[in-house]
Amino acid sequence: MNQISDRLRGLVQSDIRRMSRECDAVGGINLGQGICDLPTIPELVEGACDAIASNKATYSKFEGIDLLRERIAKKLEHYNGLKADPAKEIVVTVGSSGAFLNAAMATLNAGDEVILFEPYYGYHLNTLSVLGFVPRFVTLHAPDWSIDFDELRAAFTPKTKAIVICTPSNPSGKMFTREELEKIGALCREFGAWVFTDEIYEYIVYDGRKHVSIASIPSCRDITVTISGFSKTFSITGWRIGYAVADPRVAGPIGLMNDLFAICAPTPLQWGVARALEVSDEYYRNLAADYQKKRDVLASALEEAGFRPSLPQGSYYMLAQIPDEFRNDREAAQSLLDNARVASVPGSAFYVSEAGKRMLRFCYAKDFEALEEACGRIRAFRVARV
Repeated sequence: MNQISDRLRGLVQSDIRRMSRECDAVGGINLGQGICDLPTIPELVEGACDAIASNKATYSKFEGIDLLRERIAKKLEHYNGLKADPAKEIVVTVGSSGAFLNAAMATLNAGDEVILFEPYYGYHLNTLSVLGFVPRFVTLHAPDWSIDFDELRAAFTPKTKAIVICTPSNPSGKMFTREELEKIGALCREFGAWVFTDEIYEYIVYDGRKHVSIASIPSCRDITVTISGFSKTFSITGWRIGYAVADPRVAGPIGLMNDLFAICAPTPLQWGVARALEVSDEYYRNLAADYQKKRDVLASALEEAGFRPSLPQGSYYMLAQIPDEFRNDREAAQSLLDNARVASVPGSAFYVSEAGKRMLRFCYAKDFEALEEACGRIRAFRVARV
């Protein structure tokens, strides 16, 4: 009998994808998946179209076109406070998910343990599990998503080879502080572990906060793989252009993995992103300001509907405690979809513990008109239940 790989045992379609499909089936408004269906800025379109018209459609270098890596390096120094050699320390990948895959494959062996903060991004967990690595979980404590560093230290074992940080976080919206990152870095250095830091939401920050890249902390630079991309910043989730930044001794192996799995990221789209990186800082300020307004609009609607949202510090996701009358997260998510035609994601998609069963995750990466319609439906949902 032809076999199915053991590495897929227990792996099922994510609730994020499932709820999106169910939302499409009823013609609902999708506040579940982070599709980010906002208009593409002209600079991106023009850059990609010019590349296509100029026949720049062949393979690029596996680490990415020179111009894009140079502009990423300039952006890193300007925004992240991180100097990186574009020729030796930056690899352009097929989305930030590709960067995470390549980094894990380049640095870890089967059976190695990797620490994840709970609530976690499910694709981080599933990627690690499929590759044969062993996840260990440390809880971020609501409502402020604080870290108990005694719990974190206890999670490290001789088999721990990496920790995953997502800041600003999907799904909680937590932004890790410099002090927290310094403590995490010190533990990783003590135990000989890598830091994988997913910073895809780095520009979407609120209330005057400043994003901190752990690799900008000198004591953490050489043990960190910084992962980011452009899907969220430029609302191009389908373009799949991300990157990894690391010390040359690991950036090289990451590039080899990128070549093996993808050959290169889509060449014309790399040119498009390189053009977009010419936009002024005003673009990023407006991006964060618009999302902060959307955050507040959604939080208000959820509160009126009997949910208890946790106000995110960054990213465009919001976790909310479900009303008491629902038995669990799946029942609440399905009822919201059936009665209001608004999709969310059950909180258990982000937890191994029972805490997720009392939460839903909402994504507000929508235009204002669609979000306001969704919020009206959410408010009406309470009326329909009473």
